[in-house]
Amino acid sequence: MVKGLYTAYTGMINEQNRMDVLTNNLANVDTNGYKKEGATSQAFDDVLMYKIKDLSEAGRLSKRIGTGNLGVKIGENYTDYSQGSLKITGNTCDFAITGDGFFNIEFTDKQGNTSTKYTRDGAFVLNTEGYLVTKDGDYVLGANGNRIKLDPTKEIRVDVAGDIYQDDVRLNRIKLTEFEDHNYLKHYGENYYEPVEGAKEAIYVGQIRQGYIETSNVQVVDEMVEMISVSRQYESNQKLITTIDGTLEIAANQLGKV
Repeated sequence: MVKGLYTAYTGMINEQNRMDVLTNNLANVDTNGYKKEGATSQAFDDVLMYKIKDLSEAGRLSKRIGTGNLGVKIGENYTDYSQGSLKITGNTCDFAITGDGFFNIEFTDKQGNTSTKYTRDGAFVLNTEGYLVTKDGDYVLGANGNRIKLDPTKEIRVDVAGDIYQDDVRLNRIKLTEFEDHNYLKHYGENYYEPVEGAKEAIYVGQIRQGYIETSNVQVVDEMVEMISVSRQYESNQKLITTIDGTLEIAANQLGKV
């Protein structure tokens, strides 16, 4: 009977984690290039079978899994990298990628450390020095990993390959990078990504569209429906705890009376 309390409790914790992910997705529905996240969960029997089949221990002895708890276990979060819709802006410094790939950004943190981040947000501008930068002032990198400097007084034309022209002269190319497995990327901020150990670059096959912006791939209706489902499951676990608590109260205070 008491185990039911723990089962309902772990269910509530899991639904709370799912709700946190959903609300973060909705908060970034207007963030350019944002990729929605999802949450996974594991049942007790899934965890048990994983431990039983674990052959990493000496003598092929499976690890102990601790006290028995039949509740749900929070799994890993994942990112949906499917492409968002393209929005026409008409701005010459706005770019969207159709297909695979990420823009390369020279990012400097508050401590002054510089590293390369990757993003699908192509809302760029020219700063006062003529460099192509993000709206936060981070430099966009060219084909050779260098900063892209242009003449702000001349028209900018970019073809689908990312080649940049001014006065019909090719000046640079916007660098795009793709990875073999997106599971080796992790979020940095709202729409930046950085590779982790094991990430390998892949052949880039996408194209660049000038005057467009890729919007978030979050579908508001789907997220709202999912939030309603999560809320109802959370309430179900709450009711289960209330019911069990009432049963325990009867057992403790009434059945023991003569």
